[in-house]
Amino acid sequence: MHHDPTDRYGGDVLAAGWRNVGRPVVTKTPAEPGLVVEVAGDGFCGAVTRVQSGTVELEDRVGKRRLFPLGGGFLIDGAPVELVVAATASAGRARTASGSFAAPEARARVARASRILVEGRHDAELVEKVWGDDLRHEGVVVEYLQGVDLLDQALAADPPSRERRYGVLVDHLVPGSKESRIAEAVARGPHGAHVRIVGHPHIDVWQCVRPEVLGIRAWPDVPRGIEWKVGVSRALGWPARDQADLGRTWQRILGAVRSYRDLDPALLGRVEELIDFVTE
Repeated sequence: MHHDPTDRYGGDVLAAGWRNVGRPVVTKTPAEPGLVVEVAGDGFCGAVTRVQSGTVELEDRVGKRRLFPLGGGFLIDGAPVELVVAATASAGRARTASGSFAAPEARARVARASRILVEGRHDAELVEKVWGDDLRHEGVVVEYLQGVDLLDQALAADPPSRERRYGVLVDHLVPGSKESRIAEAVARGPHGAHVRIVGHPHIDVWQCVRPEVLGIRAWPDVPRGIEWKVGVSRALGWPARDQADLGRTWQRILGAVRSYRDLDPALLGRVEELIDFVTE
């Protein structure tokens, strides 16, 4: 049969792949540390810093970090890509002399949206897992805040407004603590009206997961002077030789969480308060 070179279906409308004619090709791309991608429909652009438990963490040129689910919805040079786990672990991103990550080479754009800043990487991963899809639907982004003492700097660099509010979740916010003094100072400051800072009552976010979800009766009491995660791990017979062991234990805990029902109501109430504040 004579083939017409202008016939894009190759003469056979039932040929394999005919449904995809005219659709953009989405390339599977390993999420290697340092790879710069843009989030489609969001505008956030940053370099991959880590991949874990089905999420990828991106850091933009001003050091803001956000978590996203692995998969589609990303762009490289304007072309759609699907981020997948790299076959081999990379050595990681280059650090500057000060110990911070080197900024991505590509100029990144910061999304203009309300956001929830979460102190602690594990805390941010938990919020992303349980509330991430809902927050994206509302146009709210989750960012990892390395410490509450960096909050002032973050607010000055990218100020909130009435239309673009910030909610902040802090570990163990108790009266008289350094964290509560910082929270009070922010509330009195120029951004106070557009920022809500709340804290859960626990020493660590691990305790925000209901113990029965992990098959234990209760979280163990840890004597003062022993790092809480190490003490808990030893009491429960979990490995605790180094940070890598504790990281693997957290992935096990996070993996057991299926929905908000698996979390302590004290955390649920605080996160829901922040969501209400930034979306009202």
